[in-house]
Amino acid sequence: MTPEETSQTGTGRIVLGQNQYGKAEVRLVKITRDTDRHEIEDLNVTSQLHGDFTAAHRDGDNSRVVATDTQKNTVYGLARDGVGSPEAFLLRLADHFTTSFDWISGGRWEAEQYNWNRINDHDHAFSKDPSEVRTAVLLVDGDEKQIVAGLQDLTVLKSTGSEFHGFPRDRYTTLKETTDRILATDVTARWRYNRADVDFNGVYASVRNILLDAFANTHSLALQQSMFQMGKQVLQAHPEIEEIKMSLPNKHHFLVDLEPFGQDNPNEVFFAADRPYGLIEATVERERPAEAAGDTAAKIWDNTPGFC
Repeated sequence: MTPEETSQTGTGRIVLGQNQYGKAEVRLVKITRDTDRHEIEDLNVTSQLHGDFTAAHRDGDNSRVVATDTQKNTVYGLARDGVGSPEAFLLRLADHFTTSFDWISGGRWEAEQYNWNRINDHDHAFSKDPSEVRTAVLLVDGDEKQIVAGLQDLTVLKSTGSEFHGFPRDRYTTLKETTDRILATDVTARWRYNRADVDFNGVYASVRNILLDAFANTHSLALQQSMFQMGKQVLQAHPEIEEIKMSLPNKHHFLVDLEPFGQDNPNEVFFAADRPYGLIEATVERERPAEAAGDTAAKIWDNTPGFC
């Protein structure tokens, strides 16, 4: 190896890089029965630990490996005392592992929560609501805690109040300009808190309502415009949220040509296409001073796929 090659690759030794391990997708259903009117909490929880696991990888020494089965059982054990919000439950998991094992320096905990609705306001009968999934991710690195909450697969549609025109045209452009179109999307949003002492359930309900209200009431010239308004209004209402990322597929609805049947189509009959689709993604954030532009504090996004 030449001196130049050594300077570029370090010593040349093969060493362990960044790593984590745990139990993925622990299915948890908690029924609270303290009154005749039961409550249901349905979650999918993933626990991944960070720490010094070099000996396990290098030598097969498991003396510092908290078994993934133990992590699964911990999810169920802590749920016995209730879940609350997904974010609060993940914080409890993190506190348990980082205080119970001194070599655990942190970790990444993730949850999806599924909605159930009461059947005719029944006390203990429910139907599953497939309309959306609530999400939460917690990253703990020493004393630092980063929390990202969100929702996915929230399907929304406007039958008017949306336009799309003024875009560049070339030889491959066939799309017609329109001043009245259906705008539909499946909202996936993730927002990052700048502190951990938050009423997570209250903020979630508020953010969800703001996203829906902004989508409904923005006269849209582009899905990008609607997306920015949705994110902007969330940040204006919630100083505890530092930034919000959104991924919005454009669920295209194409007007059907009814002329071959001798019929007109006054913007009423559409073909709903499932693919291909436009995919619009953006981050709406609070502007930071120029000297902080290179800040890498939000490491939680590094392993949260699907967002720019």
